Amino acid sequence: MTSAARRLLTSSDAARYLGISARKLWELGNRGVVPVVRPDNRMVRFDVRDLDAFVESKKKGAGD
Repeated sequence: MTSAARRLLTSSDAARYLGISARKLWELGNRGVVPVVRPDNRMVRFDVRDLDAFVESKKKGAGD
């Protein structure tokens, strides 16, 4: 397995990684809030780096 394949997660694995439901992740991906990777027309994967960037974008500082 290549390093690129290891960083691509299925919808259920990505939802578990974020601690949200698969349905909520689907909604976020559909709205473009979380980028999706489509290796083919049927398959949807999520890049761990994009998931981490999403989490970072949601963090609030002490002064926020």
